[in-house]
Amino acid sequence: MTTPARRPDARALIDIVLDPGSWRSWDEPPADRAEPGSAYAEELAAARAKSGYDEAVITGEGLLDGRRVAVVICEFSFLAGSIGVAAADRLVAAVERATRERLPLLAAPASGGTRMQEGALAFVQMVKITAAVSAHRAAGLPYIVYLRHPVTGGVFASWGSLGHVTAAEPGALIGFLGPRVFESLHGYPFPEGVQVAENLYAHGLVDAVVAAEDARRVAARALSVLTAGRREVTVTGPEPVGPVRPVQAWEAITRSRRDDRPGVRALLKLGACEVTPLHGTGAGEEDPGMLLALARFGAAPAVVLGQDRGRRRTAPGLGPAGLRVARRGMRLAAELGLPLVTVIDTAGAALSKTAEEGGLAGEIARSMAELVMLDAPTVCLILGEGAGGAALALLPADRVVAAQHAWLSPLPPEGASAILYRTVDFAPEIAVSQRVGATQLAADGIVDRVIPELPDAAYEPAAFCRRVAGTLEYEIAGLLARPADKRRAARLARYRDLGR
Repeated sequence: MTTPARRPDARALIDIVLDPGSWRSWDEPPADRAEPGSAYAEELAAARAKSGYDEAVITGEGLLDGRRVAVVICEFSFLAGSIGVAAADRLVAAVERATRERLPLLAAPASGGTRMQEGALAFVQMVKITAAVSAHRAAGLPYIVYLRHPVTGGVFASWGSLGHVTAAEPGALIGFLGPRVFESLHGYPFPEGVQVAENLYAHGLVDAVVAAEDARRVAARALSVLTAGRREVTVTGPEPVGPVRPVQAWEAITRSRRDDRPGVRALLKLGACEVTPLHGTGAGEEDPGMLLALARFGAAPAVVLGQDRGRRRTAPGLGPAGLRVARRGMRLAAELGLPLVTVIDTAGAALSKTAEEGGLAGEIARSMAELVMLDAPTVCLILGEGAGGAALALLPADRVVAAQHAWLSPLPPEGASAILYRTVDFAPEIAVSQRVGATQLAADGIVDRVIPELPDAAYEPAAFCRRVAGTLEYEIAGLLARPADKRRAARLARYRDLGR
């Protein structure tokens, strides 16, 4: 593991992340639990003298790009950043104050975990801290975590792992059981390269690995979306263009499969702003075929989850982990009251032993169930291919819009042809008879609006992506203006009445 020569301490990190001169401490002198004259009391006194801190946690508030935020941050030089009763009390008081005052909360742990000198009583403080952070999240308030070197033990297993967005310091040691403890208990070293920030990112446990100097930018950009909540959005432009020219289904399918057709990444790059990529499920899984991000389309904030056509050649079809990434996005939208945009662009779900044993069918069902019942405004964009259950999992939204050459089908038409005729040769005719094209989907009430391609998204990627972004902004604004209960009732009625 490569460790930078110098890492900022707590006060230096505050100076890096917050607006200059905006820091205000919330801390009162800690109430020590050490008996006067005891060895522990001497350790505390020595730690204060050496580190210049009065406890392992400091808390307060400041401005981040002019936005008021609460901060809780560990100082590792004070008894290895360990958490005892006094530190936990300070931390919980800050979290509860942030909740009362409706402030976003930034946390920057750097800790060896529970303070051994205080034993079991210190150990169970993690429950108290977890409860406070959970209440903060339940109040619909953002919680952003920056894991610094090192974070281990109960701190990692509690408030270090509960962020809506989680970043980590490059090369940071991050793990449940510290390597020194592991080797002492088992007699051999822990495998190298496992408990390191970059490996956690590779396994979908953190969203980014960034240096302290970039942490400010990441947090500010994420908060610009996370704090938007259910505020209404005013759109100044005209309503998106109306009906478009019908396209033969097979022509649309052929065009949707072009390698140079813009996908969800192009949409975010060319049509969105304030984009913050998120990574993985946060629970040890990731799928390159599912993109998750925070973004704005014009004035409209959104959690975006979309099937990434750009990874189709290098990765198998969408698997169970990809749908668990999607469900993370759904929960994030619901918890913070953010609009959710789902992007369908898939040739189909993964067909493999791993996918079957990983519960693919169940994940499709759970994704549909969570999405159709979600307490957040939802817009589905059918951007290109829409084959099978992987597409259906992201479909049931308040509003469904489709690109002119997008389509939706139970199977790729070749698969349907093989079922009906034992050959793929009748795929073009099957596509027509199944009414899979965007204009047919609109006529059947599955799609609400078709976005034109002039004449093909591949020929005008920037203009097309701006057109899509404008449509998404318009649809999100309309949904935010409606009461949540009426919006969800209309969504359920929509799908109940389809085909009648």
